[in-house]
Parts: sequence; structure tokens; C-alpha cells
Amino acid sequence: MVQDLVVNKRLVIPAGELQWRFSRASGPGGQGVNTTDSRVELLLDLEACSVLGPVRRARLLERLGSRLSDGCLRVVAAEERSQWQNRQAAMARLSDLLREGLKPPPPSRKATRPGRGAVKRRLEAKKKRGDLKRQRRNKPTLEE
Repeated sequence: MVQDLVVNKRLVIPAGELQWRFSRASGPGGQGVNTTDSRVELLLDLEACSVLGPVRRARLLERLGSRLSDGCLRVVAAEERSQWQNRQAAMARLSDLLREGLKPPPPSRKATRPGRGAVKRRLEAKKKRGDLKRQRRNKPTLEE
């Protein structure tokens, strides 16, 4: 029943690194909802994880820092009626989270300047708009 968490081809987290907690879930399930611990909580301690190198650990701590509590990444699944299905859902969510957290940062934006034609068009449009407003302002009145 215990299985490793496959994040991608190069990263597999051993089952011993994962901590499971089970509790009673709310919601559908009839009489079984009061007796079975179908809610699943999956925890991964990023600080103590042996398969994460320093670069991966630093990237995960930076990108998933808001989701961590005491250095542990926590995922909860309680949608299904069976504990096994909730376990599968929690593992899928955790691997998705780790995959997203390990993505390299996007390339930084290179600042560019507008072209000469674009600057000219912008200034002409501003001048045109100013002329229009000036014409409206200087209308003669009927009393003169």
C-alpha cells in the first residue's frame, strides 16, 4: 500500500519521507461517514527531505513559502468517500505542487524603448487632442 511519490522523471520522494494523518471527513457518505477516517492529510517536511538538494530545497522554500507551516508542506483531500481515493488525490496534488514549485523562474523582462515612429504618433495624437480642447475653449459667445 505504501508507495513513493513520483514528482517527475528525476525526482521520486520515498514513502518514508511522507507523513499521513487520517480523520473523519464531513459531507456525503451515509452512515459510513461517522465511522471511517476517510479524510487524508499528507505532509512533507521540506527541511528534512533527503532527496532534495540545496538548490531544489531553496527554490521550493521560496516559491511555496506561503503554504508551509513549520517547514512542512501540507495537502488535504476529503472529496471522496473512500480513504484510498483520497490518498491518491492527495498524492496527485502534492506532486503537482512540487512540480510547480520546482519550475525555474521565468526569464526577466528586458527593458526596451519605444521606436521613433511610435513616439512621433503618440506626440501627434496628444497635439491633436490639445488642439481640439483649445478650439472648444475659445468659442465666441452670442453676446459679443
